[in-house]
Amino acid sequence: MAHATLNRRALITGRVLSADRVIAPPGAEIASIIVQARPERLADVEAEITALPGCEIHGRDPRGKLVIVTEAPDSGSLGTLLNTIQSLQHVYSAVLVFHAIETA
Repeated sequence: MAHATLNRRALITGRVLSADRVIAPPGAEIASIIVQARPERLADVEAEITALPGCEIHGRDPRGKLVIVTEAPDSGSLGTLLNTIQSLQHVYSAVLVFHAIETA
Protein backbone atom coordinates (compact mmCIF):
# COMPACT_ATOMS: atom_id res chain seq x y z
CA MET A 1 0.00 0.00 0.00
CA ALA A 2 1.35 3.39 -0.94
CA HIS A 3 1.86 5.85 1.89
CA ALA A 4 -1.31 7.95 2.19
CA THR A 5 -1.15 11.66 2.70
CA LEU A 6 -2.17 12.63 6.21
CA ASN A 7 -5.30 14.71 5.95
CA ARG A 8 -8.65 14.77 7.67
CA ARG A 9 -10.42 12.51 5.14
CA ALA A 10 -7.62 9.90 5.20
CA LEU A 11 -7.61 9.91 9.01
CA ILE A 12 -11.39 9.50 9.33
CA THR A 13 -11.61 6.69 6.76
CA GLY A 14 -8.60 4.86 8.21
CA ARG A 15 -6.49 5.04 5.05
CA VAL A 16 -3.47 6.35 6.96
CA LEU A 17 -2.94 3.06 8.77
CA SER A 18 -1.73 -0.19 7.33
CA ALA A 19 -2.62 -3.51 8.98
CA ASP A 20 0.89 -3.94 10.38
CA ARG A 21 0.58 -0.69 12.34
CA VAL A 22 -2.66 -1.57 14.12
CA ILE A 23 -2.09 -2.62 17.73
CA ALA A 24 -4.75 -4.63 19.53
CA PRO A 25 -6.07 -2.95 22.68
CA PRO A 26 -5.10 -4.46 26.01
CA GLY A 27 -7.75 -6.67 27.55
CA ALA A 28 -8.45 -9.41 30.03
CA GLU A 29 -10.11 -12.80 30.20
CA ILE A 30 -12.87 -12.92 32.82
CA ALA A 31 -14.30 -16.26 33.93
CA SER A 32 -16.44 -18.02 36.50
CA ILE A 33 -15.45 -21.46 37.71
CA ILE A 34 -17.55 -23.89 39.76
CA VAL A 35 -15.42 -25.96 42.14
CA GLN A 36 -16.59 -29.13 43.89
CA ALA A 37 -14.37 -30.02 46.85
CA ARG A 38 -14.41 -32.21 49.95
CA PRO A 39 -16.88 -30.47 52.29
CA GLU A 40 -14.74 -31.03 55.38
CA ARG A 41 -11.75 -29.38 53.62
CA LEU A 42 -13.65 -26.51 52.01
CA ALA A 43 -11.97 -23.80 54.12
CA ASP A 44 -8.53 -25.11 53.09
CA VAL A 45 -9.46 -25.17 49.41
CA GLU A 46 -10.94 -21.70 49.70
CA ALA A 47 -7.70 -20.36 51.20
CA GLU A 48 -5.61 -21.98 48.46
CA ILE A 49 -7.80 -20.53 45.70
CA THR A 50 -7.88 -16.99 47.11
CA ALA A 51 -4.07 -17.11 47.28
CA LEU A 52 -3.97 -17.57 43.49
CA PRO A 53 -3.57 -14.34 41.47
CA GLY A 54 -6.82 -12.84 40.21
CA CYS A 55 -9.15 -15.25 42.06
CA GLU A 56 -11.93 -14.43 44.46
CA ILE A 57 -14.71 -16.49 45.97
CA HIS A 58 -18.11 -15.25 44.84
CA GLY A 59 -20.27 -17.98 46.38
CA ARG A 60 -19.92 -20.83 48.86
CA ASP A 61 -22.05 -23.85 49.71
CA PRO A 62 -21.09 -25.86 52.82
CA ARG A 63 -21.72 -29.08 50.88
CA GLY A 64 -18.42 -28.46 49.07
CA LYS A 65 -19.20 -26.03 46.25
CA LEU A 66 -17.46 -22.75 45.46
CA VAL A 67 -18.12 -20.18 42.75
CA ILE A 68 -14.84 -18.56 41.72
CA VAL A 69 -14.59 -15.35 39.71
CA THR A 70 -11.23 -14.76 38.10
CA GLU A 71 -9.43 -12.45 35.73
CA ALA A 72 -6.39 -13.40 33.65
CA PRO A 73 -4.38 -11.48 31.05
CA ASP A 74 -4.95 -14.07 28.28
CA SER A 75 -6.59 -17.43 27.55
CA GLY A 76 -3.36 -19.36 28.18
CA SER A 77 -3.11 -17.94 31.68
CA LEU A 78 -6.78 -18.72 32.27
CA GLY A 79 -6.26 -22.33 31.20
CA THR A 80 -3.24 -22.66 33.47
CA LEU A 81 -5.26 -21.26 36.36
CA LEU A 82 -8.10 -23.71 35.74
CA ASN A 83 -5.63 -26.62 35.67
CA THR A 84 -4.03 -25.37 38.89
CA ILE A 85 -7.39 -25.28 40.66
CA GLN A 86 -8.33 -28.74 39.33
CA SER A 87 -5.09 -30.18 40.68
CA LEU A 88 -5.51 -28.88 44.25
CA GLN A 89 -5.45 -31.74 46.72
CA HIS A 90 -9.06 -31.70 47.97
CA VAL A 91 -10.75 -30.56 44.73
CA TYR A 92 -12.95 -33.12 42.96
CA SER A 93 -13.66 -30.94 39.91
CA ALA A 94 -13.36 -27.42 38.56
CA VAL A 95 -15.53 -26.43 35.60
CA LEU A 96 -15.48 -23.24 33.55
CA VAL A 97 -19.09 -21.98 33.42
CA PHE A 98 -18.64 -18.45 32.05
CA HIS A 99 -15.96 -16.81 29.94
CA ALA A 100 -15.72 -13.34 28.43
CA ILE A 101 -13.02 -11.21 26.87
CA GLU A 102 -13.02 -7.64 28.12
CA THR A 103 -11.25 -5.03 26.02
CA ALA A 104 -9.94 -1.86 27.56
